[in-house]
Amino acid sequence: MSDAQPDDGRTAPPDGPEPEAPKEWWDDPSLPWRHKPTPADVACFTWLGIAAAYGLVMSFLRPTLLAFGPHVLASLGSWSGMVLIGARAAIGDPWWPLVWFLGTFGLIKFDCIYWWAGRLWGRELIEVWSGRSERARRINERVERFARKYELAALVLSMVPGVPGRAVVLAVLGEAGTSLRRFLSVSIATSVVVNGLCLAAGYWIGEPAVAVMDTYGKYLTWVSLAILVVLIAQGWRTQSKRAASKP
Repeated sequence: MSDAQPDDGRTAPPDGPEPEAPKEWWDDPSLPWRHKPTPADVACFTWLGIAAAYGLVMSFLRPTLLAFGPHVLASLGSWSGMVLIGARAAIGDPWWPLVWFLGTFGLIKFDCIYWWAGRLWGRELIEVWSGRSERARRINERVERFARKYELAALVLSMVPGVPGRAVVLAVLGEAGTSLRRFLSVSIATSVVVNGLCLAAGYWIGEPAVAVMDTYGKYLTWVSLAILVVLIAQGWRTQSKRAASKP
């Protein structure tokens, strides 16, 4: 008598654990959200990308603008450009009031984006910014603790030239629930004062600052071009190695 079981039309489950379902494109630890992104998430993330691209482009254009277009550079919110305009004002440049006005908003042009990002994603955004770098993580954690403790005073301090972690401060204030009106009021007022101090510093130094900054800008233009060439060459070399390693 056969021991075979009758076929009831059902297939036996395969041996071993079931394969995991593929992750969605947005389920990535390198992204700041922990849910399916909403239109607001996508819009804010796009603006953060625009801000990052702007910073990268300006890192190459800044020396050229410092040498040949200081009024434009200062109007975009550059501290060094504002110092140079102050120095030019000391020798008769009449455009410093307009540059001061435009530079006030140029300096804080992306503040609302970082505040909005903090409101949307909070701590996860800072984790993404820290990445795998322990040094970046320690710095961001210190800045975050300071911003949570002192709030708007931290916003004022973050606008001082040379102080790191401004983006973290802005994001923490967004997460902490600081109102947009209060946030912008302090941000604009601080920008007016900081740019005014940069103008005053350039004015007090006077004509020597103009010559120094002009020479500095011309040299940095060539340095920036050299860096750009090196980056393009490295990218081309990497792509060539990848293409050669493919079967």
